[in-house]
Amino acid sequence: MRNRSVRNSITAWAFLLPAAILIALSVLVPALMALVMSFSATGLDVTEPLRFVGLANIQRLLTDPMVRQVLVTTFLYLIGVVPPIVLGAFGLAVLVNQSLPGRSLLRGAFYTPVLVSIVVAAIAFRWIYAENGLINGWLIALLGDAFTPIGFLTTPQLALPAVMLVTLWKGLGYYMVIFLAGLQGIPKELYEAAELDGSEGWRQHLDITLPLMRPYVTLVAVVSSIAATKVFEEVFLMTQGGPADATRTIVYYVYDQAFAELEISYACTLGLALFLLVMVLTLVRLAFAGDRPLI
Repeated sequence: MRNRSVRNSITAWAFLLPAAILIALSVLVPALMALVMSFSATGLDVTEPLRFVGLANIQRLLTDPMVRQVLVTTFLYLIGVVPPIVLGAFGLAVLVNQSLPGRSLLRGAFYTPVLVSIVVAAIAFRWIYAENGLINGWLIALLGDAFTPIGFLTTPQLALPAVMLVTLWKGLGYYMVIFLAGLQGIPKELYEAAELDGSEGWRQHLDITLPLMRPYVTLVAVVSSIAATKVFEEVFLMTQGGPADATRTIVYYVYDQAFAELEISYACTLGLALFLLVMVLTLVRLAFAGDRPLI
């Protein structure tokens, strides 16, 4: 019996070994290299050996004014995206959970943006936002030729909300499915009992739905916060951090330092700070999830 258990363990590890090697080569080894480079200096010649500089990169990070700016921009992005996603996705999930005609079509329509490539979505929204694009075209048709086209992606005050809208459009359907799974797990008997007690309509959602959906709300809030903190594709494809650094987020700053300025070591240090930030958000998600696993 013991020999069979040992053989089963060896067989299981043999199946896991290729995946473990792949993860080690593609994730763990680069992560360790980035950690080492955070405490080193690299020149333009990548063949030169690393030069240990201690905490110099961390000191630079703490005094870099651009770091403070990108953190503020990232925080604004998080605040502008997460609450609408939580409220909007929850509202859509409640809607498509009702017995409505064409409910399956509604679910498919709300989920379709999730399937659209971010590249396609960014190019489409760039055309929609352009000064000769769809929105300005409609406004000119409505208000006449005297209307001055709005530069949605060229005005610092409008660029960040314009990019946020793409994230919202892409993410609502995905998080709606998470909420929908939670709603369908609530026994119908609870609503019937609540109706007997005089709770009807939206009152039932306040008495039953919201308390039971609290773990899912926490999950969506934290996962969408992590995604908003790591936003890159929308910024890169639509504004490249502009105008006037109004949409430069922390991930885009890491990319800019690594591939534009060739400050590889400093980019690794920024990446380490981003990792710690995401880890804190993940720990918050685990702390509020309780004993009920959702993922």
